[in-house]
Amino acid sequence: MTSQPASVPPAEAPGTTPSSVPSSAPSLRLNCGYGTDRGLRREMNEDSFIAADPVFAVADGMGGHEAGEIASGICVRTLSEIPQLATGERNATAAVVQQYLLEADAGIREATGSRAGTTLSGVVVVEQSGIPYWLVLNIGDSRTYRLSQGKLSQVSVDHSEVQELVDAGEITAAEAAVHPRRHVVTRALGTGDETEADYWLLPVEEGDRILVCSDGLNGELDDEQIARILVSEPDPQAAVDELIQAALRSGGRDNVTCIVVDASNVANDDGAQTAPRTPAEAEDENTLPRTEVLDVAPDGGVAGTAAEHEGGAAAGSGEEPHGVR
Repeated sequence: MTSQPASVPPAEAPGTTPSSVPSSAPSLRLNCGYGTDRGLRREMNEDSFIAADPVFAVADGMGGHEAGEIASGICVRTLSEIPQLATGERNATAAVVQQYLLEADAGIREATGSRAGTTLSGVVVVEQSGIPYWLVLNIGDSRTYRLSQGKLSQVSVDHSEVQELVDAGEITAAEAAVHPRRHVVTRALGTGDETEADYWLLPVEEGDRILVCSDGLNGELDDEQIARILVSEPDPQAAVDELIQAALRSGGRDNVTCIVVDASNVANDDGAQTAPRTPAEAEDENTLPRTEVLDVAPDGGVAGTAAEHEGGAAAGSGEEPHGVR
């Protein structure tokens, strides 16, 4: 696995297993693993990522040869300028994050003439009144999952044509996984009219495991396969390595990038959760993942599943934003 020049890992050298991420709040400990691979069929790796407390996110570039790499790289480098990365504080807000996303959007448009774009998904760790939260953000069809209390849920909701068809009841999730337009995204940074991310605010629970990935992972592995690996590999770096290798064994038709973040020593209380909100509304409200969850047994088996799951071993190439091929 190779790291992109635009990738922003923690201070440890690339390729090593990251240690616990330092925290300004000693009660919460984060341990993360990360990795990216070009895949078996792509000439270039157009994914970029940032894994530096308190920001953990994956950008999946699109728009043609080299342009996707430029778009995802600008996105990640812009996010790396969030002040909290320098101070180690966990007081960022959705409004602050959105401000930097708008800067990334403008930078991508200027650099590529609006001919390229990037998806983005991930979490920012924030604290309110001493309570830690996952501020989940998403634009496009990269994904953020949460394994909590033995249940795997997809927190983010894809911005894609097939997701809209699923939401309208016109196709099933299984049909979406093999639909000919499954790579057409409806929202991205750097191209199109929709550039605002969706946000969710979730209380951090003891033992939470967050997975952030490009669609090169869930395009090859379904949610049950992902859940088994997340449960069977206690070390976050080992989990990342196995997820990427499993995607390659399944075909590796796209770039694949993963970040796994584990939370421990959590001081928390019971927090209410509500529906997704805009960046301004997310400042003061918690939000609930829309998708159903998988019950995961301690051995990694799936004890109970929803009738249909997102993802699946779908063949194909990268994303296509409206108007960009």
